[in-house]
Amino acid sequence: MGSRITDSALYGHLWGTDELRAIFDEPARIGSWLNILAVLARAQAEVGLVPEAAASAIAAHANVELLNLDLVQEEIRTSGHSTLGLIRGLQEVLPPEAQEWVYYGATVQDLTDTWTALVMKQVGAIVWRDLRLIEEVLLDLTERHRDTLMAGRTHGQLASPITFGYKAAGWADEVRRHLHRLREIAARCLVGQLGGGAGSLAFFGDRGLDLRNRFCALLGLNDPVISWTSSRDRVTEFVHLLALVASTLARIGNEVYELQRPEIGELREPAGAGSVGSITMPHKRNPEMSEHLVTLGRLVRSSAGVILEGTVQEHERDGRAWKAEWVAFPEVCLLTGTALQFAHRILAGLEVDQSAMRRNLTGWEVSEKVLSFLAPDVGKHIAQALLQQALAEGGEKGLSVRRSLATSDVIRAHLDPKILESILDGADPGESPQMADEVVARARKQRVTEPELWP
Repeated sequence: MGSRITDSALYGHLWGTDELRAIFDEPARIGSWLNILAVLARAQAEVGLVPEAAASAIAAHANVELLNLDLVQEEIRTSGHSTLGLIRGLQEVLPPEAQEWVYYGATVQDLTDTWTALVMKQVGAIVWRDLRLIEEVLLDLTERHRDTLMAGRTHGQLASPITFGYKAAGWADEVRRHLHRLREIAARCLVGQLGGGAGSLAFFGDRGLDLRNRFCALLGLNDPVISWTSSRDRVTEFVHLLALVASTLARIGNEVYELQRPEIGELREPAGAGSVGSITMPHKRNPEMSEHLVTLGRLVRSSAGVILEGTVQEHERDGRAWKAEWVAFPEVCLLTGTALQFAHRILAGLEVDQSAMRRNLTGWEVSEKVLSFLAPDVGKHIAQALLQQALAEGGEKGLSVRRSLATSDVIRAHLDPKILESILDGADPGESPQMADEVVARARKQRVTEPELWP
């Protein structure tokens, strides 16, 4: 059982996915670090800095299962150095002739920043995949509900009518922009780190640049051109893109949460056969997944803020800020990945109550349309005043919105009764369906040509 709720055997599924935990769990992290050290030795052998036999021995023994992890832990605690325990643990299993070539000229940050870049590559691929799955569901919702009328709402109040397809298209378009952003940042973020003590590559002499280039190439990363030990914008950009993604999903979750209120009842998140809404109030069907999306979004933004703070560093290395990433970066990735899974489940099983959407069109939605017909004749601001007067007078008599406008002498004096009747008989969603069509057409065209895998 974990001491943190996010690691709990009971509740851990709410804060991370098995797929992402497999990347961040300690055996996976140590295994990745060992692989980086093996690749570094291989690159150093290729440029003539490390004996070929030593590089081969390091590669053969860079296996977490061969290490005495108790020794590694003890060395870290005794030395106070972040990776000295790992170095000594690997040296212990190596033949004597290879021991001094481990971690040759490298630093903690060379190792951990390169690991971060490799993890961004893995996490980005998951985010790309899941965003595309969510987008496909949203495009389907948009097409199915292109003409499903519902009340638009502004400032929490009923506004002009829209269609549910328009609302879903807005979500889909936001997801598409995140996909664009993810493609754009790949070249910037997926870069290795190798600089030595102060980032100057001085330890490696005139072979430093060639070594770094080969090291990055062997790992499938880009060469950074210049060391980025104190330039944290790459990690910050990636993390804040995930924060944007999580916030979009939270916005969707919040909308489902609000529209599932019984007095509105227009949307409902799916409920499994064994789900329980409330132990004490059996009538309730709580939007548990939707509200959890909001919670996840808040936590992601909080951790992203920690990493943003770390962009202000001192000199060529500043452990005070950089090491905060060790905690905040995995949190952002785990929580965002969970949000993607929850969002897909909600949207794939979303229940849309078209009758409730129609029922909630109570008359207020016609006011903007009436205003648009009056404005050319009397002026927009005068028309607005006339409408407010008519609605206030009708309200005092207990009349509905439509009845208030239909019987208002001040409105009828400026608007042909037949035109007024036609306006009051229907709800006009404006260009909502056409905008939804454009979103779908553009997204589907781009999905055909873009790669299924990232980067």
